[in-house]
Amino acid sequence: MAEGLLLMSGRERERAHVVREGVECHLSQQEGAERLGIGVRQFKRLVRAWKQDGAAGLVSRQRGRPSHNRLTEEQRSRVLSLLREKYEDFGPTLAAEKLLDLDGITVSRETIRQMQIGAGLWKPKRRRARRVFQTRERRPRLGELVQIDGSPHAWFEDRGPRCTLIVFIDDATSRLMALRFVPAETTRAYLMALRGYILTHGLPLAFYSDRHGIFRVNAKDAESGDGKTEFGRVVERLKIESIQALTPQAKGRVERSNQTMQDRLVKEMRLQGISSMGEGNEYLPAFVAFWNQRFAVPARDAKPAHRPWTGTAAALEDALARREERTLSKTLTFSAAGVKYCVKTNGPGTALRGAKVTLYHFVGGGMAVHYKDRVLPVTAYGTYPVADPTEDEKTIDARMEAIVARAAHQRAKDGHSHGLSAASRLQARRLRRPASRLRDLTPRGGREEGFGADNGSSRLTLKGTF
Repeated sequence: MAEGLLLMSGRERERAHVVREGVECHLSQQEGAERLGIGVRQFKRLVRAWKQDGAAGLVSRQRGRPSHNRLTEEQRSRVLSLLREKYEDFGPTLAAEKLLDLDGITVSRETIRQMQIGAGLWKPKRRRARRVFQTRERRPRLGELVQIDGSPHAWFEDRGPRCTLIVFIDDATSRLMALRFVPAETTRAYLMALRGYILTHGLPLAFYSDRHGIFRVNAKDAESGDGKTEFGRVVERLKIESIQALTPQAKGRVERSNQTMQDRLVKEMRLQGISSMGEGNEYLPAFVAFWNQRFAVPARDAKPAHRPWTGTAAALEDALARREERTLSKTLTFSAAGVKYCVKTNGPGTALRGAKVTLYHFVGGGMAVHYKDRVLPVTAYGTYPVADPTEDEKTIDARMEAIVARAAHQRAKDGHSHGLSAASRLQARRLRRPASRLRDLTPRGGREEGFGADNGSSRLTLKGTF
């Protein structure tokens, strides 16, 4: 500071003006203290400092001096080394948390941010004018409104395949109610997450989703059907309201949670060495517990709105099952999803000829054939060609991942067979011959990968038929 020049902040200048008014008896000490928002004793101290040193007595003596709490050069060097080597792409908040949890170093978020900016690890975000949306008040009770969404992302980075995270988050508390890694955002993926949600928490009053074809029929010229999707029929059977948002901002709670998890969850799984959906789903309960402790807020009304599930697990499977009708032929046969079936009866079965049956395709795999109040035993006896399934923007990536994986497996298999001798290849073909004779019973096309049936069982095990 140059001699004869006093640098003061705006607050200090205002304080000096009020103190001078008090010294010159234009204000009482009580009025001056109220104007500055301090106590009378503190105002008296300022008056004494003014009388002793003038306006310079009101300037903080810590100005220009190093802080007592600042990091030493050794500490700064260690923190910078960890930021470069271990937390290179971490944001300031997450990096500060991990430095405390994993390395035992307590550093403020702002200090981390300034160090990252100085080291070129963090680019300050330019403030921009945002479109203002009217704030909607949270619902008062847990379980009244649950926002649901799927977030496709490279969750395992380059350690595993790209997949989708199904997210259920409560509107009243921001609690994560269900998380599940799945190959793609499909009806079956949502129903599997819903099954775990109901068994853990009960039935919510309403779901809040986007307008994807999973939740509503978007075809304007649809002439057949009941106007509901399969997910819509399931929640109707469970007496859960399904509400669709007009804009992504309307369900901002789940959208912001997706954005946060694409940063935090990815880095947490990197630190844990998780590289597959199976390992990720095993880790998710621990992450949900951390999230709810860190970000959840208490509901305005402590009484939850969930309705308990009073039925059995089998009844819940029936409620979640995809249903379709078939008419039995004179020989008591029907077909579904590229497979031909025959109903087994103890007698001639004449009463079942032309009967309408309902097929229950279960979320976890398998199928049951219902007729009135009983389940009919069936057996599969053949297949027929079906059209390849269509894909949308949310399932095409999973389909391509499967195609790429099959191509890579075939290349590896061909490379192995090229390295065998002629006699070895002949022996390998002989060993594979019995399996090839069974291929005529394997469903082709569609999403079916195979099936099995027990002659004494009324439920068939079908893979991927949902």
